Amino acid sequence: MKAVKYTTAGGVTKYPVRAINILKAFGQSSADSKLIDGFALNCVRATEAMPESVHGAKIALIDFNLQQERLAVGTQILIKDPKKLEEVKAREFDITKERIRLILDSGANCIFTTGGIDDMAQKYLVEQGVLGIRRCDKDDLQRIARMTGGAILSTLADLEGEEKFDEEALGHAESVVEERVADSKLTFIRGTAERSCGSIVLRGPNSQMLDEVDRSVHDALCAVSKTLESGKMVAGGGAVESALSVYLERHAATLEGREQMAVKAFAKALLAIP
Repeated sequence: MKAVKYTTAGGVTKYPVRAINILKAFGQSSADSKLIDGFALNCVRATEAMPESVHGAKIALIDFNLQQERLAVGTQILIKDPKKLEEVKAREFDITKERIRLILDSGANCIFTTGGIDDMAQKYLVEQGVLGIRRCDKDDLQRIARMTGGAILSTLADLEGEEKFDEEALGHAESVVEERVADSKLTFIRGTAERSCGSIVLRGPNSQMLDEVDRSVHDALCAVSKTLESGKMVAGGGAVESALSVYLERHAATLEGREQMAVKAFAKALLAIP
């Protein structure tokens, strides 16, 4: 929790539980779970030809597909000249190519997208040595944006109807690396610019065990977060009720009559909790 500490503009210190990403990996025991210094994603590069790691990462976060542009369903085009048909197909390829070029010209060397990256787009990214990661969860993309200082773009269109990619929309991190954990691969983002981050990779023999450990770890993180933010804590297990019962028993001795009986009865009732 201390790894994700940050201070708001109003000077309030926060320890957000959502800044810690919890991933599950089958195999080994729960004691083999480990803390990762960085943000871990259960997504990998679009093709093996892309680099496994990028240092000094400039991250583009997009919420659309990098695939051949297709006309909307129901669209009809009347073409009388067969040559024009080839021009339409060529233009569909060029639109995606131009979008990739706009992103790369901004200096981006790493792309995260919630959509897909088709073979044509992969070819351009591989040629430029860019790491492209597809099918990212929207929530993960939002977390990455907060931690790296980037902005998620759902379109490249501006108010004038033109398309552009502003360099200010890029997020920054020291490195983005794909590493193998157990039988699967994960992507790790380390050294984020805006906020620090952390991840926990849980290990377990089956999904039921992993789900139980996940719930327990989340409860523990919430407890630690609130303790750090408030600087206060109370004992559990009915300790507070027991202490209050003892106090009321002693206080009842200073009273007389029915009032004493009422206080003693309430003191005894409190012991029902522990």
